[in-house]
Amino acid sequence: MLLSVVGLSGCASSPPPARAQENICDIIAHEPAWYRAAQKSEARWGTPISTQIAFVRQESSFRHNARPPRPTLFGIIPMPRQSSAYGYAQAQDGTWDDYRRATGNRLARRTNIDDALDFIGWYNEMSRQRNGVALNDTYNLYLNYHEGHTGFRNRSYNSKPWLLNVARGVESRARTYEAQLPNCRLPSRWCVWPLC
Repeated sequence: MLLSVVGLSGCASSPPPARAQENICDIIAHEPAWYRAAQKSEARWGTPISTQIAFVRQESSFRHNARPPRPTLFGIIPMPRQSSAYGYAQAQDGTWDDYRRATGNRLARRTNIDDALDFIGWYNEMSRQRNGVALNDTYNLYLNYHEGHTGFRNRSYNSKPWLLNVARGVESRARTYEAQLPNCRLPSRWCVWPLC
């Protein structure tokens, strides 16, 4: 019985209300398992919890099955999506496959918060290794995340003022979350969902 309860901890849950997404304490209170998943990813890869949560807030607003909008032809005929991005982290198919191969986590799912936060940590560590971006440099980590490592090296973001604004917003949100974190009532280390 305990095994089945523990196995559910990474399952998808409803996103916090939009207003609650501005405060990391409200996010943690909404879903304590997300905090533990971020802790685990930080211990493994080094990206601060506040940065991980800011990435998820930007990419999916905490919706496990988020996808880019599907364009329509003449406003009615659905067309193919312009990106394969999916899940909490909005990871694209090829990059997600790279992550699963690199980590040996073949069963990882983009709709599982544990896997999504581990992916963010892994990707940011690759940004550090490939492009020398510090793991506390949320702004440049996000530009790597959005543009890819080659795009970042080629400074493709310079032609996208809107993206620079988004990266500044993610950086600002991560700073806010970091300042809020010491005031949060954090879940017990031994707290097992749904008993938290």
